[in-house]
Amino acid sequence: MKQKGIKGFLYNYKVAPYIFVLPFVLTFSIFWLYPFVSAVLMSFQNILPGETKWIGLGNYTKLLKDKTFYIAVKNSFLYTIITCALLIPIPMFLATVMNSLFMKFKTTYKAILYIPALTSVVVAGTVFGLMFSELDGSTMNQIMHFFGKPSVKWLKMYPTGWFAMITLCCWRWTGVNMLYFLSGLQGIDNSLYESADIDGATKWQKFTKITLPLLKPTSIFVLTISIYAGLAMFLESYMMWGGNGSPRNIGLTIVGYLYRRGIEKNQMGYASAVGLVLLVIALVINAVQLVMNGTFKKEK
Repeated sequence: MKQKGIKGFLYNYKVAPYIFVLPFVLTFSIFWLYPFVSAVLMSFQNILPGETKWIGLGNYTKLLKDKTFYIAVKNSFLYTIITCALLIPIPMFLATVMNSLFMKFKTTYKAILYIPALTSVVVAGTVFGLMFSELDGSTMNQIMHFFGKPSVKWLKMYPTGWFAMITLCCWRWTGVNMLYFLSGLQGIDNSLYESADIDGATKWQKFTKITLPLLKPTSIFVLTISIYAGLAMFLESYMMWGGNGSPRNIGLTIVGYLYRRGIEKNQMGYASAVGLVLLVIALVINAVQLVMNGTFKKEK
């Protein structure tokens, strides 16, 4: 009777929906809601080993006067803008070429372009750090020597250090974004292009009047995840410079600054404030771009 009762309870049409959503509710509560609430509370506290003191808006007031934090924000914004400017048009172009009828060995090229995304960030950051090393034997300096130029201290100067970071980002994520755009292209009805051919449309007209408008949902998705990835970048910079202390904070991002304050300096309350400011920035930027793209526009 007891087993029958449990079975009857589980198969009850009123109870079953709650059982199905229970794993998600538990996962969301334990791994997102609880840490979020804890971070909010800690951002109003000064947390030291064995001591917690409520200081109100003290961490946020301190943050407004923190010049290093502004450097981290500027770096994260610049990194996000540059990567979005590169990782949307280039993958879109590659996907268009890959989707064309004259392209051969499509599967091979897709696999080659996707392999970097499967590479560990730790490994990729370390390898790129060695490639852009200031040593005469590094890959990039060997290229400089080939063209008769002297060695460059790539990771100790602002433009070259950023060139290294952007190169690593493009190497890792171009293939992933290309696959997103390729899936969007394959969802476009071929009859639209055939009708355009009959009307005498050029390739550029077909791309601007058919491909781009119908790729808008995919483009918005890629832009959204690119903004998030740009603002959340940390490990690539950390591994490339062999730590969180790049010269003159060249590679310091908001997440890197959060790590510096929370883990390296054991200032968890201040780090929580940095993290919440980052969350607000990411939400505002994505909300603005979604409104500008018409995602929240009501259909008439």
